[in-house]
Amino acid sequence: MNRSAPAPLLTALATADGTPAVTVGDDTLTRAELAGAAAAVADRVRGAAAVAVDATPSLDTVIAFTGCLAAGVPAVPLPPDSGPAERHHILTDSGAELLLGRPADGEAIPAVPVDPAARSDASWPEPDPGSTALIMYTSGTTGAPKGVVLSRSAVAAGLDGLGEAWQWTADDTLVHGLPLFHVHGLVLGVFGALRHGSPLVHTVRPTPEGYARARGTLYFGVPTVWSRITADEAGARALAGARLLVSGSAPLPVPVFERLRDLTGHPPVERYGMSETLITISTRADGERRPGWVGLPIRGVQTRLVDDAGAPATHDGDALGHLQIRGDTLFDGYLNNPAKTAAEFAADGWFNTGDMAAIDPGGFHRIAGRTSVDMIKSGGFRIGAGEVEHALLAHPAVAEVAVVGLPDADLGQRIVAFVVGDPVGEQVLSDFVAATLSVHKRPREIRMVPSLPRNAMGKVTKKTLIGEG
Repeated sequence: MNRSAPAPLLTALATADGTPAVTVGDDTLTRAELAGAAAAVADRVRGAAAVAVDATPSLDTVIAFTGCLAAGVPAVPLPPDSGPAERHHILTDSGAELLLGRPADGEAIPAVPVDPAARSDASWPEPDPGSTALIMYTSGTTGAPKGVVLSRSAVAAGLDGLGEAWQWTADDTLVHGLPLFHVHGLVLGVFGALRHGSPLVHTVRPTPEGYARARGTLYFGVPTVWSRITADEAGARALAGARLLVSGSAPLPVPVFERLRDLTGHPPVERYGMSETLITISTRADGERRPGWVGLPIRGVQTRLVDDAGAPATHDGDALGHLQIRGDTLFDGYLNNPAKTAAEFAADGWFNTGDMAAIDPGGFHRIAGRTSVDMIKSGGFRIGAGEVEHALLAHPAVAEVAVVGLPDADLGQRIVAFVVGDPVGEQVLSDFVAATLSVHKRPREIRMVPSLPRNAMGKVTKKTLIGEG
C-alpha cells in the first residue's frame, strides 16, 4: 500500500496568497485566509484522537476539515440530516472528542463553533502519510454504519490519479453543490481542489441556475443533478464553456449522457468508486467516453473480475463477474471491526467491492450493480438490474426507473421495474426491453410510482423497494 505523498496533502495552501481558494454561496476565502482560519482550528483540535465535523454546505465546514488535516487529526464527517440514532453511533463509535459546528442534540460531546474570521499564524509539520485523514461512515445492507478509515496517502493517491486522468490543474475552477460528508463532495470536491490548486465554487445546492452562474471549467454532479440540468436547456447550454463535466455516485442514464453531450458539447466523464476504495476507475479527459461505461483504472489501481467460485471471469464486455480491487487508494479497514474488514478481502489481498461488472478486451469497465440487490437470478439466468434500467430509460415515457428482483415461486426471482414517468401499458415497456436486450431480461412486472426513494447522494435505496415489494 502506498505510504508516501510527494507533496503536502493540501498543496494549494503551501502558497498562502491572495488567490481565491473557496467560495460557498456568496462567501469567499483566499488561500491565505483559508490557511489562517484552518490554522486557528488546528490550534484548537491538535492532539485529539478524532474530531467530528457538522458537515453543512458552508465555509465553516471547509475550514473545519482543512484544520483537522493541517493538525493531523482524523476528521469524522457528521451528516447534518442524520437522525438521533445514526448521529449517536457515529459520535460514539468514532471516539470523536470534539464536534466542530453546531451542538448535537442529546449528545454530551463538546461543540466548538468555527469562526471564518479567526486567524492563526501557527504552522504544523506535515503529518505522516500513513496517518488517518478521515473516518467516513457508510451504510451497509445490515447493521449500523461502518467507519471507513482512510489514510492521507490513500487520499493523495486517489486525487493524483484523478488529476492525471482528468488533466486537473490549478488553471481549472471546480464547481459543484454536492454534500460535504461523502467522497464525491468532500474528498474530490474540497480536498481535490486544494490538492490541485483549482479554486472551488460550491453552489450550496446543485441547481441548474447555480451551475450556470458559476462559469467554471470542471463540474461535478450526480445523475439526478445532470438530469435536472438537461431539463433546463438554457442552463445546460451555459456549461458549453466548461472543460469537463464529471458524473458519479450512481450510473448515468444513457439518455441523460446523450442530451448533456448534445446541449453542452461535452460528453460527460463517468467514474466509479466507493468509500472503501475512493475513486478507482474513470474515463479520461483525452480518451473515449462511452455511455454506460466508467472507463479504466486510475494510476496505482488494479482491477479483476472473478466468478462465484473465485476463478477469473472472461473480459469480453458482456460476461459479468465480481469486481475486486487493489492499489494505493484502499482504506485501512473498518474502525473497531477487524472481523468485518477481513471478510471483505479475498485470501490474496484483493478487496471485494460487492459490485458486479463487465470488462471489455480493451480494459473498459461497465458496472452492473451491487451483488446484494442488483444481481437478479431469474429462471436460471443472471441479470444485472443496471442493464434493464438503462434499456427502460431509453423509452421516452420513462423519466426514472429502479429494477429489483422480488421472490417468485416459479422463477426464483422475477424482474420488477419501479417506473416514474408517463403512464403507458405494462406490456409496452416489457416488450421494449425485450426488443433491446435478451427476452429473459424483460420485466415481468411494471409498477408506476410518483417517485423513487433516495438517500442524501441521490442514490436509489433499493432495499426500501424490495421491502415494499
